[in-house]
Amino acid sequence: MSVAATHRGRVEWVDTDSAGIHHNTAITRYVESAEAALARDLGLDGYFPAAPRVRYEVDFEAPLRFGDTVTATVRVERVGTSSLTLGFEVWGGPPDTPPVRVAAGRYVTVHLDLAAGTPAPWPDSWRAALGGAD
Repeated sequence: MSVAATHRGRVEWVDTDSAGIHHNTAITRYVESAEAALARDLGLDGYFPAAPRVRYEVDFEAPLRFGDTVTATVRVERVGTSSLTLGFEVWGGPPDTPPVRVAAGRYVTVHLDLAAGTPAPWPDSWRAALGGAD
């Protein structure tokens, strides 16, 4: 079973430079919107404060421009004891044209014991929801 979620939207002016081409940081926001949908869909209340990113990598493959459609999908690749690896793809382009892949990558989060500020095992219910149940 693939555990995944998707964000769909448009490239807004705030997402671009003065030439109307997306800022690299916009890709991160689209991916984080998909990640937020994943956390909501799985019922992982309190996920974001407890799961900071410790590694992030992305390959930029094509530009997005102001007004383009954008679809970002994030999927669970691996659930470790306290880490989580998420892969992502971002597709987009002008409306009414076939989308192209504009970016792909992965990132790792680590579950924290918020009181101690140290890594801690994922709660069993989160682990099961993320597809990491043994």
